[in-house]
Amino acid sequence: MSDPAQTATEEHLPAPHPGLSAPEVAERVARGEVNDVPVRSSRSTAEIVRANVFTRFNAIIGVLFLIILVVGPIQDGLFGFVIVANTAIGIIQELRAKKTLDSLAVIGEARPTVRRDGAPCAIPTSGIVLDDVIELGPGDKCVVDGRVLEADGLEIDESLLTGEADPVLKRPGDSVMSGSFVVAGGGAFAATKVGREAYAAQLAEEASRFTLVHSELRTGISQILKYVTWMMFPTAIGLILSQWILQDHDWREAVRRMVAGIVPMVPEGLVLLTSVAFAIGVIRLGRRQCLVQELPAIEGLARVDVVCLDKTGTLTEGGMDVSELRLLNGEAPAGTAPEKGEAYVRQVLGALGKADPRPNASLQAIIDAYPSPDGPHWQCTDSLPFSSARKYSGAALRSPDGESATWLLGAPDVLLPAGDPALAHVEELNAKGLRVLLLARATRGLDDPGVTDGVRPTGLVVLEQRLRPDAGATLRYFAEQDVSAKVISGDNAVSVGAVAAKLGLTGAKGPVDARKLPAEREAMGRALDEGAVFGRVTPQQKRDMVGALQHRGHTVAMTGDGVNDVLALKDADIGVSMGSGSEATRAVAQIVLLNNSFATLPSVVAEGRRVIGNITRVATLFLTKTVYSVLLAILVVCSQVPYPFLPRHLTLLSTLTIGVPAFFLALAPNKERAKPHFVRRVMRYAIPAGVIAGVATFAAYLLARHYYTGPGARDAETSAATLTLFLISLWVLAIIARPYTWWRIGLVLAMAAGFLVVLATPWLQHFFALKLVGETMPWAAVAIAAVAAATLELAWRWVGRRFPA
Repeated sequence: MSDPAQTATEEHLPAPHPGLSAPEVAERVARGEVNDVPVRSSRSTAEIVRANVFTRFNAIIGVLFLIILVVGPIQDGLFGFVIVANTAIGIIQELRAKKTLDSLAVIGEARPTVRRDGAPCAIPTSGIVLDDVIELGPGDKCVVDGRVLEADGLEIDESLLTGEADPVLKRPGDSVMSGSFVVAGGGAFAATKVGREAYAAQLAEEASRFTLVHSELRTGISQILKYVTWMMFPTAIGLILSQWILQDHDWREAVRRMVAGIVPMVPEGLVLLTSVAFAIGVIRLGRRQCLVQELPAIEGLARVDVVCLDKTGTLTEGGMDVSELRLLNGEAPAGTAPEKGEAYVRQVLGALGKADPRPNASLQAIIDAYPSPDGPHWQCTDSLPFSSARKYSGAALRSPDGESATWLLGAPDVLLPAGDPALAHVEELNAKGLRVLLLARATRGLDDPGVTDGVRPTGLVVLEQRLRPDAGATLRYFAEQDVSAKVISGDNAVSVGAVAAKLGLTGAKGPVDARKLPAEREAMGRALDEGAVFGRVTPQQKRDMVGALQHRGHTVAMTGDGVNDVLALKDADIGVSMGSGSEATRAVAQIVLLNNSFATLPSVVAEGRRVIGNITRVATLFLTKTVYSVLLAILVVCSQVPYPFLPRHLTLLSTLTIGVPAFFLALAPNKERAKPHFVRRVMRYAIPAGVIAGVATFAAYLLARHYYTGPGARDAETSAATLTLFLISLWVLAIIARPYTWWRIGLVLAMAAGFLVVLATPWLQHFFALKLVGETMPWAAVAIAAVAAATLELAWRWVGRRFPA
């Protein structure tokens, strides 16, 4: 004998479609009618190699390296080997990041449910074939284009494709587009376009692809490199002409000196170091089960100053427990005893749970507490799935004795008018941090727009939420890092405030009902700045709140796991989804916490701050070199003297004062929140430091030219200038390395020791053409460097006061 509850929906739904058979699937696979669009979390290996090898500056450095190979000697071409090594490091690190991302993407990959041979089964998205029947439920994403076969209150949000915010009610025969997602109800659709024929699927793939561009950091670096490129060509022409004349038409020496002047202008290591730092950041986060779907997300989180948190699934765990059932007036038919009244209400709740094939967390707790009754069963003749916009669900039920009634289950303050006596009980429970649902009997049909008018309150279902044990510590971390936390929830504001207060959130004792927020963006932004907890927020309001905060200059991160968070996640600067969240939220989020742990967020923020803060720090080293190189070239051309250095000298200096220390500094801990205006912040220090280094070095060089005469004078002059520039560059490094720790001091001392080894080792002296002659000029070079270092300190402090970050 069939179970009436199981056949309840058969009165208003067609018989389920059995789906394709195994031979039909095999036939379509043979024809190539498969959803073979590659959903990648990262660039291909070939793209990684091309991106790291075929760059504008690698081409420039490569040409200069070939020139040196022609004019010799090989030690003047060391910079070419450095580029090769750096490029190899970049490729290796990004390949490691790719491996991490690809493995995590497999873990977090959506597996839609399709019907094959009459049975549902979960398969990878790439396994879908044409005409496959795909089941849908709340939060599911439509992965291919199709036509609706079955619909039970099926509402689909197509806003990410069409811009239309209101969900669309779908009926059998209607079309669905890939990239849209279910907000309420359920159903099934047949795939009509798969693979590359589904244009919307291609757009979704492109939007979620792992990227390395479109960030302020990279844009700023590209802007700097563009200006450097324009300066290089006229400088190169000026240098080659002046050096050719001065070197008695020895074109080989003139070319070597020209290359020496051009190579240090190129901050080639800065681009590479940025890629490496991002890649290592991805690997580190991957070890914490955090999937970074777009690299700029690491940078974005470093700039975040407001994080919007959804309570359910973020501050609380997904599951709930029914702690109490309170009966209200009119809870049972007239003439029934109180104890029978409670049993009757329990049966209604059990029937409501049975009527929803895809219950949310609240309804699942009710199902666990009040399972479907044994004996004569209830029948569901119509149903209304839960929607976060409505805040309630409903069903038309026929009791075992034949009585029909329409029941609603949802937010008490939405179903009841203001001032209703039952709301006093609700406020009392909400103040304790409990979640309360109202069971009410409606006097109208579910399809009536005014179904909530005149409902009879029957009972209050009190749910106890499970707080995440790590949520309090995470909120404290954000407070310590000057990041404002805003709890934005669809639940009752008082209840949300009580939960937030238990976790120690500042401002939780003044919760705000979002229905009372002003609609105007500026006014809403002010209210959001003042408050910390907001309840009864609709999905569209979440989106508006993110926009209002951004309008006031905030960088906003949004966390969530439910389908009602999708719009806000998409609009936020950084969207963070839980791995157990709906497929739609995982698709639009830049960061997915695969371990579902809110406590992972501090690690993500810290990683972003480490990467961006350190890149900003070491960029000053690279650009100081660019500035003094340009200045030295101009001074040489204008004064008509030989260029003081050979390429090998600047390769040595760059390695010891920039390349090696920058690598370590870029990976060091850094908790400072990233600030905007990257180019301005870097150049305000790099320009004065570069000018001081260039002027002091040129002064030492001119002094050495007057001091040394006779054979070997050229090498002695170069050595004195090299000593001066090294000491000044080392002092710039010492400033950049602050605040000091034992390893930072050790790094600076190790670089100084490296230079001393070169000066003290005969074969290295010969290799690098460095030999300090006499005592007077070397000590004069040290004195000039000391004056320059003191000037650097004064300039550093003056710039900090005059041009604050």
